[in-house]
Amino acid sequence: MINLVGLLENIHEASVLLLLLCSFFYYRHLKKIKRERKLSFFEYSMFIITQLAYLLWAGSYLLLILDKN
Repeated sequence: MINLVGLLENIHEASVLLLLLCSFFYYRHLKKIKRERKLSFFEYSMFIITQLAYLLWAGSYLLLILDKN
């Protein structure tokens, strides 16, 4: 019998990994554009939001790891 909960957890972890990779490449793209020209309001807000999201993700992941010990 297939462990459905384990499968769903693996799918969730894969989706988080894909989202992190995509946001990292988008952040790099925005950084490149920022060197070439001034960012629009939307681009600048996405630039800040991606940085904040990485900090929040890393902090929450660290707290989860510390909680397991």
